[in-house]
Amino acid sequence: MNVILRLMLVVPLALVNGAHAEEQAQAAAGQFQGLDEQVQSLKQEVLALNRDLFTLEEELLFPSNTQVAVFLSVDVGKFFAFDAAEVKIDDKVVAHYLYTQRELEALERGGVHRIYMGNLRTGKHELVAFFTGKGPHGRDYRRGATLTFEKGIGPKFVELKIVDDTGKEQPDFVVKEWE
Repeated sequence: MNVILRLMLVVPLALVNGAHAEEQAQAAAGQFQGLDEQVQSLKQEVLALNRDLFTLEEELLFPSNTQVAVFLSVDVGKFFAFDAAEVKIDDKVVAHYLYTQRELEALERGGVHRIYMGNLRTGKHELVAFFTGKGPHGRDYRRGATLTFEKGIGPKFVELKIVDDTGKEQPDFVVKEWE
């Protein structure tokens, strides 16, 4: 009789404890879900802050009144296999870039590369760009292009463009200012 009485008391206690454990598990799962949502929200806030900090850093390092940016684009085919570019401003090398095959493919598909961004005082400046690659008939080719420009108040944008000149059967190197 004692055994039966004990079982009658233990079984309901086990059921109560089991139900309580299930409630605790559901509460813990709800807390983890809430915690996960908070973490995701914090990630979004950190990304937004990082974006704002990057913008502020750009504005501090390159104020618009002294900012100069040089972009490179290509429209070449059979007359020039482009490899590298070097940019000098006022006889000082400011950028030298050796392109990977993947970057060259992106440029050939219409991409534009910001090869240089910096600060210049107002006044006259000379930009010289050198382009290296394989020219017609597979020979090594190094060619330059020059632009003298006036830096005023506000940002200045310059484009280096490599195009095929089918009339001359030679590559043509153009340096122009964006207005």
